[in-house]
Amino acid sequence: MIYVIDHNDSFTFNLVHLLALYDDVVVSNYKKIDKSYIKKSHLVVFSPGPGHPKNYTETISLYKSIKNNKKILGVCLGFQIILYSEKAKIIPKKYIQHGYKSNVKVNNLSLIFKNNTTFSVANYNSLKLLEPFKSEEINITMRDTENNIAMALENINKNIFGFQFHPDSFLTKKGKFLVQKIIFT
Repeated sequence: MIYVIDHNDSFTFNLVHLLALYDDVVVSNYKKIDKSYIKKSHLVVFSPGPGHPKNYTETISLYKSIKNNKKILGVCLGFQIILYSEKAKIIPKKYIQHGYKSNVKVNNLSLIFKNNTTFSVANYNSLKLLEPFKSEEINITMRDTENNIAMALENINKNIFGFQFHPDSFLTKKGKFLVQKIIFT
Protein backbone atom coordinates (compact mmCIF):
# COMPACT_ATOMS: atom_id res chain seq x y z
CA MET A 1 0.00 0.00 0.00
CA ILE A 2 1.06 3.57 -0.73
CA TYR A 3 0.03 6.21 1.79
CA VAL A 4 -0.28 9.77 0.47
CA ILE A 5 -0.22 12.73 2.82
CA ASP A 6 -2.36 15.40 1.14
CA HIS A 7 -1.34 19.04 1.61
CA ASN A 8 -4.57 20.39 0.09
CA ASP A 9 -3.26 20.70 -3.45
CA SER A 10 -5.16 20.34 -6.71
CA PHE A 11 -2.37 18.09 -8.02
CA THR A 12 -2.60 15.54 -5.19
CA PHE A 13 -5.07 13.34 -7.00
CA ASN A 14 -3.12 13.48 -10.26
CA LEU A 15 -0.28 11.98 -8.24
CA VAL A 16 -2.65 9.47 -6.62
CA HIS A 17 -3.85 8.29 -10.05
CA LEU A 18 -0.25 7.78 -11.17
CA LEU A 19 0.67 5.88 -8.00
CA ALA A 20 -2.48 3.73 -8.26
CA LEU A 21 -1.05 2.16 -11.41
CA TYR A 22 1.36 0.28 -9.13
CA ASP A 23 -0.41 -0.38 -5.82
CA ASP A 24 -3.39 0.46 -3.63
CA VAL A 25 -3.31 4.09 -2.50
CA VAL A 26 -4.80 5.61 0.64
CA VAL A 27 -4.94 9.39 1.11
CA SER A 28 -5.20 11.40 4.33
CA ASN A 29 -5.08 15.10 4.97
CA TYR A 30 -1.83 16.19 6.63
CA LYS A 31 -3.78 17.22 9.74
CA LYS A 32 -5.37 13.74 10.05
CA ILE A 33 -2.46 11.33 9.61
CA ASP A 34 -3.44 7.74 10.43
CA LYS A 35 -0.64 5.77 12.08
CA SER A 36 -2.22 2.44 11.08
CA TYR A 37 -1.80 3.41 7.41
CA ILE A 38 1.81 4.37 8.08
CA LYS A 39 2.45 0.89 9.48
CA LYS A 40 0.75 -0.86 6.53
CA SER A 41 2.40 1.20 3.79
CA HIS A 42 5.61 0.42 1.94
CA LEU A 43 5.80 4.01 0.61
CA VAL A 44 4.72 7.28 2.22
CA VAL A 45 4.27 10.16 -0.22
CA PHE A 46 4.26 13.83 0.76
CA SER A 47 2.09 15.57 -1.82
CA PRO A 48 2.43 18.99 -3.42
CA GLY A 49 0.75 21.89 -1.68
CA PRO A 50 0.62 25.64 -1.23
CA GLY A 51 2.86 27.75 0.96
CA HIS A 52 6.16 27.23 2.71
CA PRO A 53 7.22 23.87 4.22
CA LYS A 54 7.69 25.48 7.66
CA ASN A 55 3.88 25.70 7.86
CA TYR A 56 3.46 21.91 7.79
CA THR A 57 4.69 20.92 11.25
CA GLU A 58 2.61 17.72 11.24
CA THR A 59 4.37 16.45 8.11
CA ILE A 60 7.78 17.55 9.38
CA SER A 61 7.19 15.54 12.57
CA LEU A 62 6.01 12.56 10.54
CA TYR A 63 9.09 12.72 8.31
CA LYS A 64 11.42 12.77 11.31
CA SER A 65 9.62 9.83 12.93
CA ILE A 66 9.61 7.53 9.87
CA LYS A 67 12.73 8.50 7.90
CA ASN A 68 14.74 5.54 9.15
CA ASN A 69 12.12 2.84 8.59
CA LYS A 70 9.79 3.79 5.71
CA LYS A 71 10.36 4.61 2.07
CA ILE A 72 9.49 8.28 1.50
CA LEU A 73 8.79 10.24 -1.67
CA GLY A 74 8.24 14.00 -1.59
CA VAL A 75 6.80 15.84 -4.59
CA CYS A 76 7.11 19.64 -4.94
CA LEU A 77 6.14 20.87 -1.45
CA GLY A 78 6.90 17.33 -0.24
CA PHE A 79 10.43 17.65 -1.68
CA GLN A 80 10.80 20.98 0.15
CA ILE A 81 9.47 19.49 3.41
CA ILE A 82 12.16 16.79 3.30
CA LEU A 83 14.90 19.36 2.72
CA TYR A 84 13.52 21.76 5.35
CA SER A 85 13.37 18.88 7.85
CA GLU A 86 17.07 18.27 7.12
CA LYS A 87 17.90 21.90 8.08
CA ALA A 88 17.92 23.32 4.55
CA LYS A 89 16.68 26.82 3.82
CA ILE A 90 13.83 27.11 1.33
CA ILE A 91 13.55 30.54 -0.32
CA PRO A 92 11.45 32.25 -3.02
CA LYS A 93 12.55 31.78 -6.61
CA LYS A 94 13.21 34.84 -8.72
CA TYR A 95 10.41 33.75 -11.05
CA ILE A 96 7.28 31.77 -10.20
CA GLN A 97 6.98 28.74 -12.45
CA HIS A 98 3.49 27.31 -12.77
CA GLY A 99 3.00 25.05 -15.76
CA TYR A 100 6.56 25.74 -16.83
CA LYS A 101 8.32 23.01 -18.80
CA SER A 102 12.06 22.60 -18.27
CA ASN A 103 14.78 19.99 -18.49
CA VAL A 104 16.53 18.35 -15.58
CA LYS A 105 19.80 16.48 -15.74
CA VAL A 106 20.83 13.58 -13.51
CA ASN A 107 24.23 13.94 -11.83
CA ASN A 108 26.69 11.33 -10.59
CA LEU A 109 25.25 11.35 -7.04
CA SER A 110 22.16 9.42 -8.14
CA LEU A 111 22.23 5.70 -7.50
CA ILE A 112 18.94 4.93 -9.28
CA PHE A 113 19.00 7.13 -12.38
CA LYS A 114 21.69 7.07 -15.05
CA ASN A 115 24.23 9.91 -14.86
CA ASN A 116 23.80 12.64 -17.50
CA THR A 117 20.28 11.51 -18.44
CA THR A 118 18.00 14.47 -19.20
CA PHE A 119 14.26 14.52 -18.51
CA SER A 120 11.64 17.01 -19.66
CA VAL A 121 9.58 17.95 -16.58
CA ALA A 122 6.76 20.21 -15.37
CA ASN A 123 7.32 22.83 -12.70
CA TYR A 124 4.60 24.30 -10.53
CA ASN A 125 6.57 26.12 -7.85
CA SER A 126 7.71 29.42 -6.47
CA LEU A 127 10.26 28.21 -3.91
CA LYS A 128 13.70 26.62 -4.15
CA LEU A 129 16.53 25.23 -2.07
CA LEU A 130 19.05 27.85 -0.95
CA GLU A 131 22.51 26.61 -1.85
CA PRO A 132 25.08 25.59 -1.02
CA PHE A 133 23.40 22.81 0.94
CA LYS A 134 25.50 20.19 2.71
CA SER A 135 23.95 17.08 4.19
CA GLU A 136 25.12 13.62 5.17
CA GLU A 137 21.51 12.48 4.78
CA ILE A 138 20.49 13.85 1.37
CA ASN A 139 22.10 14.07 -2.07
CA ILE A 140 20.82 16.45 -4.73
CA THR A 141 20.65 14.19 -7.78
CA MET A 142 18.99 16.24 -10.53
CA ARG A 143 19.32 19.88 -11.47
CA ASP A 144 17.49 22.21 -13.82
CA THR A 145 19.61 22.65 -16.95
CA GLU A 146 18.74 26.35 -17.30
CA ASN A 147 19.65 27.62 -13.85
CA ASN A 148 21.11 24.67 -11.89
CA ILE A 149 18.31 24.65 -9.28
CA ALA A 150 17.99 21.43 -7.23
CA MET A 151 15.21 19.30 -8.71
CA ALA A 152 15.58 15.83 -7.14
CA LEU A 153 17.00 14.28 -4.02
CA GLU A 154 17.74 10.82 -2.76
CA ASN A 155 19.24 8.76 -0.02
CA ILE A 156 19.00 5.21 -1.27
CA ASN A 157 20.24 3.74 2.04
CA LYS A 158 17.36 5.33 3.95
CA ASN A 159 14.85 5.14 1.06
CA ILE A 160 14.29 8.90 0.88
CA PHE A 161 13.47 10.40 -2.52
CA GLY A 162 12.01 13.64 -3.82
CA PHE A 163 11.18 15.62 -6.93
CA GLN A 164 10.77 19.41 -7.01
CA PHE A 165 8.92 18.92 -10.30
CA HIS A 166 5.66 17.03 -10.92
CA PRO A 167 6.09 13.51 -12.31
CA ASP A 168 2.28 13.33 -12.43
CA SER A 169 1.93 16.18 -14.95
CA PHE A 170 1.34 15.48 -18.64
CA LEU A 171 4.23 17.89 -19.29
CA THR A 172 6.64 15.45 -17.61
CA LYS A 173 7.32 13.03 -20.43
CA LYS A 174 8.69 10.11 -18.37
CA GLY A 175 6.74 10.60 -15.16
CA LYS A 176 5.67 6.95 -14.98
CA PHE A 177 9.27 5.79 -15.36
CA LEU A 178 10.47 8.18 -12.65
CA VAL A 179 7.83 7.01 -10.18
CA GLN A 180 8.41 3.32 -11.02
CA LYS A 181 12.10 3.68 -10.23
CA ILE A 182 11.24 4.99 -6.75
CA ILE A 183 8.53 2.39 -6.06
CA PHE A 184 10.60 -0.59 -7.19
CA THR A 185 14.00 0.47 -5.81
